[in-house]
Amino acid sequence: MARFKPVHRGLKLLPVDFDKQVLPGSFEHALCYLVDHQFDLGGFHARYRNAVEGAPAYDPAVLLKIILLAYSRGLVGSRRIEAACRENVLFIAVSGDSQPHFTTLAAFVSQMGDLAATLFAQVLTVCDRQGLIGRQMFAIDGVKLPSHASKAKSGTRQDFLRQVDKMQQAARTMLDKHRAADATPTSESESLRETRTLQRLQRDATQLRDWLTANPRERTSAKGKVRLSNRTDNDSAKMATGKGVIQGYTGVAVVDEAAQVIVEAQAHGTGSEQELLIPVVDASAPYRAPDTVVTADAGYHSEANLKHLATADIDAYIPDTGYRKRDERYRGQAVHTAKPDPLWDKTVTPKKNPCFTPADFVLLADRSACVCPADRLLYANGKHCTVNGYAAIKFRGAQRDCVPCALRRHCLRTPDTTKTRQVAFFQGKAPGHESHTERMKAKIDSEAGKRMITRRFATVEPVFGNLRNNKRLDRFTLRGRRKVDGQWKLYCLVHNIEKLAHHGYAH
Repeated sequence: MARFKPVHRGLKLLPVDFDKQVLPGSFEHALCYLVDHQFDLGGFHARYRNAVEGAPAYDPAVLLKIILLAYSRGLVGSRRIEAACRENVLFIAVSGDSQPHFTTLAAFVSQMGDLAATLFAQVLTVCDRQGLIGRQMFAIDGVKLPSHASKAKSGTRQDFLRQVDKMQQAARTMLDKHRAADATPTSESESLRETRTLQRLQRDATQLRDWLTANPRERTSAKGKVRLSNRTDNDSAKMATGKGVIQGYTGVAVVDEAAQVIVEAQAHGTGSEQELLIPVVDASAPYRAPDTVVTADAGYHSEANLKHLATADIDAYIPDTGYRKRDERYRGQAVHTAKPDPLWDKTVTPKKNPCFTPADFVLLADRSACVCPADRLLYANGKHCTVNGYAAIKFRGAQRDCVPCALRRHCLRTPDTTKTRQVAFFQGKAPGHESHTERMKAKIDSEAGKRMITRRFATVEPVFGNLRNNKRLDRFTLRGRRKVDGQWKLYCLVHNIEKLAHHGYAH
């Protein structure tokens, strides 16, 4: 029978040289070199006031190394990071055998704030100096992640006011019950349980009233629509994802094509991607060249965004939502659309009592009138006009025909208040009224546009795959946009340090 040398597992006492645990060319080697020789940590040092009095503090450089190394290994929880500093040889070597308490680690990340943006900019400077930013094409995309907020605590001010009324009514009911029970004996356990319930209702009602006083205004979107507030994290937003509705933030990243370095990272408490395009484009201006091409997916497409980019003379490729239907490469997508989805039903529900559309009206050859489904004439309503940049011909029915018509319920949305039907036939784009969306459609449908869409996929999607799968970033652990934005920048910082390590930096 073959014999083999024994394999030792478990506890073993060994002399360890910490410097030899950090191998050149690895992520931790690049991390230690950057923190020790490249980073300016003056902003962190300014927070300490223990030069004369107070106990010695952990070096911010050590805490920063621990946090970034943990994020690179998929460790997010501060308790797990604390355990790694005690048990993992690599963490012990990088931290110099420091063992900070998990509250120290959590407070360091939570209180970092704008200093994360300073560190992010310093790493970008090193990446630029190493030639990792090509400035040929920037790809923009985002990911929606839940945060440390309760989805059940979302609502409008009216919703919260109704909740306060219900709590107060329930508390009054229990008080009346207690007064009535004073005359009759009850068990001690039941009385104690009801007393605790009453105290909880009164406490929750007081907390909700205090929150409404501290937040007197309703949240609104850029278009003026009311947004749901959240009592645990009012900067977060309720947003729909492919895996259901979450309460969290959208992390947006601008990725350079040359080495997939993230040149800008922001986190916002909104699920509307259209609102996020211009802020990240403007923020990436210091790293953008005059001929840099900006690409994004259809979620960032809007007439206002395209107009802003055109005014700023930025070459951009942002497809509309229907570009796949016009592209031959996506001809077979209808097969996948027809497949059942476990999350939502794709079948189209028919509209109740749909009205006649312009397709149900027949335009005469001389365009002087049109015929309705009831075989009545609608007459020209003035001259040719322009509606949203499209040339149109309008027709209106006569009261003598529309008022007694038996098809009014199928022709008018509000037949009780509207007397006659109007119909507009569009004749194409009016001269001089071509929109930025129309120009972008032609640009996307060109061969150059199709190549840009493919290049965007190959540039930005692997970055989010690295952050979400390899780094196990599945949620933000903080509350408040400022803190979440800092945590998102730290993860993107880890990605950029990996790029420096893989390209031979500081061997």
